[in-house]
Amino acid sequence: MANNQSVRRHLDAFTRDRIIGKLEEGRSVTNVAAEFGIAHSIVSRLWRQFQTTETAIRGFSSGRPRGTTPADDRYIVLQPRRNRRQTAGEIARHTTQATGRPISRFTVDRRLHGGGLFARRPVRCVPLTPSHRRRRSLWCLGTPELERQ
Repeated sequence: MANNQSVRRHLDAFTRDRIIGKLEEGRSVTNVAAEFGIAHSIVSRLWRQFQTTETAIRGFSSGRPRGTTPADDRYIVLQPRRNRRQTAGEIARHTTQATGRPISRFTVDRRLHGGGLFARRPVRCVPLTPSHRRRRSLWCLGTPELERQ
């Protein structure tokens, strides 16, 4: 399960406007934060944003929210460095257990790719038979015995 510190609850527009109104009345940031039951830093940040931009509207980001945090991304990239034999599915299971949020194998693939790690499969050549090896070494030595065969 995710701890409560990583869960963000945004203030609605009405509450933000009420907070700004109380601060414009001249009340202190600490007093307003205590009245609304929120952290001092949230009220302070909201007040600073209002003073610089003259608005208390939240900026919106486009697109789907990311399934992993930057800390999760670092954890995912660290795993194959610890154990090269781990598959993306195993890393996804470990990350899901660690964070409490489901993360797919494909997400892990994308994060590893972003971290500069790529899947490589060692390809083995067709094994040579003893006669292949003998003929090959004769060819390398340049012996005429090979030309007779």
